[in-house]
Amino acid sequence: MNEIIGSSPPIRRLKEVIKQVSDTGLSVLITGESGVGKELVARSLHRHSPRSKKAFIKVNCAALPNELLESELFGYERGAFTGATEAKPGKFELADGGTMFLDEIGDMSIGLQAKLLQVLQDSEFCRVGGIKDKKVDVWVICATNHDLETDIQKGVFREDLFYRINIIKIEVPPLRDRKDDIPQLINHFFRRYSKALNRKTAPLRISNELLDIFMYHYWPGNVRELENYVQKIIVMGDEEAVKQELLSKRDPKGYSGGHVVHPDFSREEDLINSVIDGIQNDFPESFPSLKQVKKLAQSKAERIFIEEALRRTGGNKRDAAVLLQISYKAILYKIKEYGIDSMKEEYVKDGISVTIVQE
Repeated sequence: MNEIIGSSPPIRRLKEVIKQVSDTGLSVLITGESGVGKELVARSLHRHSPRSKKAFIKVNCAALPNELLESELFGYERGAFTGATEAKPGKFELADGGTMFLDEIGDMSIGLQAKLLQVLQDSEFCRVGGIKDKKVDVWVICATNHDLETDIQKGVFREDLFYRINIIKIEVPPLRDRKDDIPQLINHFFRRYSKALNRKTAPLRISNELLDIFMYHYWPGNVRELENYVQKIIVMGDEEAVKQELLSKRDPKGYSGGHVVHPDFSREEDLINSVIDGIQNDFPESFPSLKQVKKLAQSKAERIFIEEALRRTGGNKRDAAVLLQISYKAILYKIKEYGIDSMKEEYVKDGISVTIVQE
């Protein structure tokens, strides 16, 4: 899994899911915001599958008009339309025995969705202008940043196709939910682009000041946005332009790039300051004894640290217990004691992505 950079709990779980489903051949739907690395996940699935020695074919469904997309996917026969002077195989034929990655599946027209559904159901299709069906063996992986269930309600996405492509769902976390991976990603991009951009004398690291800014930033463009900033630093030879650009997107109200920035407690002192603020907010009218202060501080600190551990582990209580260095039984007791809201935990059972609510 070296192609997926990071070791944060969300990324460790993502890598585990890839291992579990890569040999199943079941249709996979990869979801997530733009720039999170959905294509990287698709390529990793292919690379760890029994089809790894066969072709990996990518088609961006949003990049072509629907008429061209149909002929791109299924090919065409000679004379099928003006300019078709000879027959041409489509991507499904080229991917036979391998993997087809349909990116931005949510942008495919309803009419073309029906033809795709036939391929998924029967493993056969007909070229544009053809009369003979062709049989193929293709593992189909789709990706989208759409909410397809909302699209179904709007009537722009077929419900039967949704259930056909959504046998296994993999959600790629946004960068703001895996900020612990930012230093590793920065190092990776510096190594990659210093050579590619022919900048041997370019800086190979960033300052602690810029790293703090990166950790604060909301990252609406996700990993792709971080990658672009590193390239800019390499080309310009210093980080000042990037620093000023990011600082200009911040304001004292806690906004970054037009998005609310929730505290991520990247540093220990941020957690401690949060505890102090919490105590001050609940300060009793009568002056407390130091014994009462100790008890209040402990309960506030435990609640904040448990909530932060659950956030960092995506709600996985066992992982959070390991992070806090306490037993699983202890964290369950503390969650109940402090009335911490139930968290969602996603796991994979028998190769299928399942979401449960932990009470």
